[in-house]
Amino acid sequence: MIHFVGAGSGAADLITVRGKKQLKEAEVIIYAVRLVKTHHLDYEKEGAEIYNSAKMTLENVLEVMERAEAEGKTTVRLHTGDPCIYGAIREQMDVLDEKNIAYDYCPGVSAFCGAASALNLEYTLPDISQSVIITRMEGRTPVPSKESIQSFAAHRATMVVFLSTGMLEELSRRLIEGGYTADTPAAIVYKATWPDEKSFVCTVGTLAQTARENNITKTALMIIGDVVKAGHYDRSKLYDPGFTTEFRQAER
Repeated sequence: MIHFVGAGSGAADLITVRGKKQLKEAEVIIYAVRLVKTHHLDYEKEGAEIYNSAKMTLENVLEVMERAEAEGKTTVRLHTGDPCIYGAIREQMDVLDEKNIAYDYCPGVSAFCGAASALNLEYTLPDISQSVIITRMEGRTPVPSKESIQSFAAHRATMVVFLSTGMLEELSRRLIEGGYTADTPAAIVYKATWPDEKSFVCTVGTLAQTARENNITKTALMIIGDVVKAGHYDRSKLYDPGFTTEFRQAER
């Protein structure tokens, strides 16, 4: 059995109860040492085989999985955050399907959730933003043309940008070209929920300057939108005494 497990955004205790159980039972563990904190392996089973996926190709990873399966061993493929976001899990699952190897998938806490916790931020404030766009700049790997930063910026919704810390000047230019103003609130969160987490509130126009001044070059994500520094916003109807819900009548 192969278990794809989300390790969470950084802190070892942000792995799910299910993920921790599967990690403790695994006889083979494949994970990227640089991206997943090694203290997750405090949960490992004694004698488990450990493989660093950062040095492996897709074919290498699948070879380890197949061998473990042939030997009757349980494998955990440990991914950073939640593997459904930039985790490259579908290509692994497709091959396992072809080979009739059973697998399941245990979700984890994504870095975009960890970044919100670093700022005590709510992405979906009433009357400010009710949508979150998760995206990235194209670098060595492309992005579909219909998903340009400019096209998303036109919505002026909350945007979370992964994998783009080295391209902040260009990111700012595209955000402004698409519709955000230079003084739109923004934030950079470095290593969300890791022990050395850092967060900086700035503006769309000062993203690159803020990163430069604080020596942030990688392992960070950017949050764009008015929710970063919202002043007035409408109160939620969910707990409004004048609003009827399935469980509570409005007060007269």
